[in-house]
Amino acid sequence: QVQLVESGGGLVQAGATLRLSCADSGRTFGRNGAAWFRQAPGKEREFVAGISWSGVRTSYADSVKGRFTISRDNAKNTVYLQMNSLKPEDTAVYYCATDRTGWGTGTEDEYAYWGQGTQVTVSS
Repeated sequence: QVQLVESGGGLVQAGATLRLSCADSGRTFGRNGAAWFRQAPGKEREFVAGISWSGVRTSYADSVKGRFTISRDNAKNTVYLQMNSLKPEDTAVYYCATDRTGWGTGTEDEYAYWGQGTQVTVSS
């Protein structure tokens, strides 16, 4: 059974930096695409960033382009989200997910496994 465990969330001030990590216990991580999604209070879950199985392809939501960077280390079965220049509107629960396609797109239906989420709160 695949288990994804996120870490690295917290309470920070606007302009600060956080790095989220997501460790995957599965055996196929190196063949799965991965992504980060987030859900703010009262809002639907939204795509933040995705990365293909090889790490070559990445994609980002317009709201985080230039500030967030997704990366992965297949030797450690871990995907990361480096978040710079954080804004109050980045406040949300952040979820990592892995897919079956290998591409790490923004299509939520492609993601088979999800973590429990980690809270990120950015104060102004």
